[in-house]
Amino acid sequence: MLSPLTAVSPVDGRYQSKTAKLGEYFSEYALIRYRVRVEIEYFIALCEIPLPQLGGFDRSRFGALRDIYRNLSTDDAQAVKEIERTTNHDVKAVEYFIKKKFAALGIDARYGEFVHFGLTSQDINNTSVPLSLKEGIADVYLPLLDEVYGVIRGFEDEWKDIPMLAHTHGQPASPTRLGKEFGVFAARLAEQRRQLLECAYPAKFGGATGNMNAHHVAYPNVDWKTFGDRFVEKTLGLKHSWPTTQIEHYDNLAALFDCLARINTILIDLSRDIWTYISMEYFRQRVVAGEVGSSAMPHKVNPIDFENAEGNLGVANAVYRHLAEKLPISRMQRDLTDSTVLRNVGVPIAHSVIALESLKKGLGKLILNEGKIAADLENNWAVVAEAIQTILRREGYPNPYETLKALTRTGEGVSRETIAKFIDGLEVRESVKEELRAITPSTYTGL
Repeated sequence: MLSPLTAVSPVDGRYQSKTAKLGEYFSEYALIRYRVRVEIEYFIALCEIPLPQLGGFDRSRFGALRDIYRNLSTDDAQAVKEIERTTNHDVKAVEYFIKKKFAALGIDARYGEFVHFGLTSQDINNTSVPLSLKEGIADVYLPLLDEVYGVIRGFEDEWKDIPMLAHTHGQPASPTRLGKEFGVFAARLAEQRRQLLECAYPAKFGGATGNMNAHHVAYPNVDWKTFGDRFVEKTLGLKHSWPTTQIEHYDNLAALFDCLARINTILIDLSRDIWTYISMEYFRQRVVAGEVGSSAMPHKVNPIDFENAEGNLGVANAVYRHLAEKLPISRMQRDLTDSTVLRNVGVPIAHSVIALESLKKGLGKLILNEGKIAADLENNWAVVAEAIQTILRREGYPNPYETLKALTRTGEGVSRETIAKFIDGLEVRESVKEELRAITPSTYTGL
């Protein structure tokens, strides 16, 4: 029996408690349920045309048909797997399962022959998978991303007036404000979230080679292209890709995975920055009772949540990028390489969810060490050199950049007193000197 101790993947093992909700969208059981859903909704759509042979089907029974997938149990899914042992074909097993359910409901066998009518497996797979992605991302991933975003936005507001030494190339640079730096990440995430919501969830629905050959030859007077558009876009809420080969061309799905990877890249950047700020003692972390930071060093409180997030985001991106690069490529009208790859779409989402949970936990443990931030500003008066030389440029002072360069790059350090003495010795108006004296590392923070 699979358990957190016997699972090969940490997604279903060590981190199972964080990823359990995704089983409703990306497990084998979920895939079977989505396939049954598409097949049932397709049969109902054929009844609604109606095809001549389905005109007599009792529409009051549509609810009972939908209950087949609404109430699909793990025992039902296991029954599909048992059929698959014989068919050695997973989608055909779903078709046979539904026909058995029809029989159990007392539905005439002649109606059952319109289950999977004119379709190929990919009409079911290439609708089921994007549908599971759309709903899984909306129901599980986005709410968690929004929670993390909300914490970051909260820090932007809470710390908007906290001056902080900036670091470019790892060196002290013109001061900034702590809230603004969180605002940068909030803005980046908001933009990528906007783009994510604009990503299409594409579905192929067109028969064995994409041309609805079987549909057209059986019922040439039906507008099958319009039917496919309506079924995919209105009934399923997906984007109908047309024309296609036997499979969806996955270009839009690749864009979706690329966008998810960009969000993760931003979160990796955030994780590393906060990790660094913790190492600089700009933040402390709330101690959790019973937690051990090191098996050897009792004093340690490690930034493990940000490290866990970074690691899982990296794993997720490796899979996202493989999906984005591989899926749009298929030999001629169809090869099978997409089939096994598509079974992994839930894996990077799971690692993203694990990372978001870790980030949420880590961000919730941050304690601002304002004293350390203020001390770093006070110890780096050289950063006001930019301000001084810029005002001197405005005043027409000769060679201001070079003058400040000589002052600040002696290797002896620059203090408050150093700057004050320099300003006193300048040959400028007293009002300009007063303007320069008002500049400190804590006040020179820009807009």
